[in-house]
Amino acid sequence: MSTPIIIGISFSETKYSNYPAWISGEDSSIQIVALSWEKQNIEDFNKCHGLVLSGGVDIDPFYYESGISTYPNQPAEWNRKRDQFELDLFHVAAQKKTPILGVCRGLQLVNVALGGTLLSDIESIGKPNHRSSEGIDHIHVLQLLEGSLLQGITMIHEGEVNSAHHQCINKVADSLVVNCISQPDGIIEGIEWKEKQNRSPMICVQWHPERIINKEQNPLSSNIREWFLSEAQKYCI
Repeated sequence: MSTPIIIGISFSETKYSNYPAWISGEDSSIQIVALSWEKQNIEDFNKCHGLVLSGGVDIDPFYYESGISTYPNQPAEWNRKRDQFELDLFHVAAQKKTPILGVCRGLQLVNVALGGTLLSDIESIGKPNHRSSEGIDHIHVLQLLEGSLLQGITMIHEGEVNSAHHQCINKVADSLVVNCISQPDGIIEGIEWKEKQNRSPMICVQWHPERIINKEQNPLSSNIREWFLSEAQKYCI
């Protein structure tokens, strides 16, 4: 009997159930472990074969630009306990070379963990809105960079994705490289390792592949999921 794939997903207060539903799909053998700052159960990650860093509340600016105290569209409060728990979780996964998939906040957390910074509010610098409205995600076009891991996974050069964020990457961490940008505004929408040898297989995206409308047909959801589970399967052998 083959070893079941076990995926750890960081817990989010917002729409968490979408993540395990998307990852598991029709495969009942895939096991999900919720990793939560409330439980502080980072030791449960030791049995996992992959890590999904989920979306959610803004990362406290303390972690990337401590001079920021207020900005447009900031949350009522940050959750520094979640930030620190997931930063620790990422570093453990990276050290163990476990496959990593970052989604929205997850992308931003990876960039911050590796020394990058965030733009606190996209619209404040005159860029178009990327936020959801009345619970409905914004939609925009994406251009994938030729030769990137993401482009190789999806086998497309351009696509359409959903969007529900008001922050984005500002300075990219030195160890990372951009793999896609939104059109026409050029917002960074994806990152991956610059040097991929001897590192965790990793893709981080700013959109929400777990809840995109046509996720079964859109390679910017389906192909990413298949790639991630394939890498997790290799890890558990």
